[in-house]
Amino acid sequence: MRFEGHVVLVTGAAKGIGLRIARAFAREGARVAALDIDAPGADALARELVAEGREALALKADVTAAPEVRQAVDAVLGRWGRIDVLVNNAGGFSVIRRTEDIPDDEWEAIFRFNVTSAFLCAKAVLPQMKRQRSGAIVNLSSVAGRAGAVTVTSHYAAAKAALLGFTRHLAREVAREASGLTRWRRARSPPSGAGGISSLAVKGTSTTSRPQNSPTLVAEARSMTAGLKWSGGTGR
Repeated sequence: MRFEGHVVLVTGAAKGIGLRIARAFAREGARVAALDIDAPGADALARELVAEGREALALKADVTAAPEVRQAVDAVLGRWGRIDVLVNNAGGFSVIRRTEDIPDDEWEAIFRFNVTSAFLCAKAVLPQMKRQRSGAIVNLSSVAGRAGAVTVTSHYAAAKAALLGFTRHLAREVAREASGLTRWRRARSPPSGAGGISSLAVKGTSTTSRPQNSPTLVAEARSMTAGLKWSGGTGR
């Protein structure tokens, strides 16, 4: 129960990877905020977790709409007063197309869904995490974002590559702002075969981007948050 008392916000939590991530955090004792545009799916997950004796909150929001994201974050803070982990899981694509067949509006929509959503959610939680001087942001990328590791569709691959870049820059940015505070793990190149990892830990404020694997993701978030509130190292 390594996340006992921690508040975890998971986007795209109504099904698939997000659903498994939310359940995994709940099993570790976390209070889970399940955010999805699919309100019935988020509600079903929250009811399931509550029936198991967990604390859970269902949130309906479009992660590409800033006002809805802010409202959802405010609801979590109103319920529990803090956010310890944000998992930016929402994303994906629906159809594989050749680049010349991708409509302009679909290209833009894929970027909003996979990149802008992570930006909006991170932007909404960062002020609270900085006030807490603790927290972790986990951005789920894909092997598709790594130099053509797999063939999917170019707008999704480009969006996931952009998400890796966003994560790495955010790590450095927050580290500079928190100069002199405990520890920070510099963004690093993703290992062979992985969707990519870049991570930050500054006085407990962390960001990471990694493959979509819920047990591994929970373990990474656990390692990033464990002891960060009281660790006393210097930046490295």
